[in-house]
Amino acid sequence: MTETAHKEGGASCPMDFILRMLMGPWTTYIVYNLRTFGPQRFGELKRRVGSVSAKMLTERLRTLEGAGLVRREYEATIPPKVTYSLTARGHELDGVLGTLADVAIRWQNEDAAARKGAGVELKAAD
Repeated sequence: MTETAHKEGGASCPMDFILRMLMGPWTTYIVYNLRTFGPQRFGELKRRVGSVSAKMLTERLRTLEGAGLVRREYEATIPPKVTYSLTARGHELDGVLGTLADVAIRWQNEDAAARKGAGVELKAAD
């Protein structure tokens, strides 16, 4: 274990910071959409993320920008044009999120097959 992972008084997880950030409300949806669809304006991102409020989306984008994962580009046009994209640091999560997405899809398919096999048909969430 490295020195940063082990401190006097007990061990700490070196991933604590990033996991806490990603577990924040709507964060994975935002990062996933920016990763999948590239740079987006606020309204487009809000439509893709779904039922998130404008206030919450703004808050999460500010948090991600502060952590260096999201870039906010402002153009002084009428109306102003603001575009959000992942930074190089944000793209460092590509492999991890891709792997998590693969596992999630596999688990969804396995669970659906198990429900179908048990005769329980549940409507998939949109």
